[in-house]
Amino acid sequence: MRKWLLLLAAILLEATATLSLRAALDHTAWFAVVAIGYTGSFAALVLALRRGMGLGVAYGIWGASGVALTAVLATVIFGDPLTATTGLGITLVIAGALCVELGSRTAHARKAGIAS
Repeated sequence: MRKWLLLLAAILLEATATLSLRAALDHTAWFAVVAIGYTGSFAALVLALRRGMGLGVAYGIWGASGVALTAVLATVIFGDPLTATTGLGITLVIAGALCVELGSRTAHARKAGIAS
């Protein structure tokens, strides 16, 4: 359970850092949030991996969730357009990450069955 909380922290920190890049265009003080956010995100991702989360699963979910969350929050915060095409892209990114997770679980189950 802890590895999932660490992955969630990595996703939230990465989205915060990415959104802060946009804010830094007007106020350079936001670059501190960018640096802290990305550093914290990678640290949390490393900790999730150390707790046994598979790299493909962690990176896939981290990347997909970060893209989706950033796109939605950029619409809310900055008024970026969220078109049907963008929504479809977000859906496909999330579906891809879900496929990686489900494939990983299936592979672990098969491996455990063979080892028994």
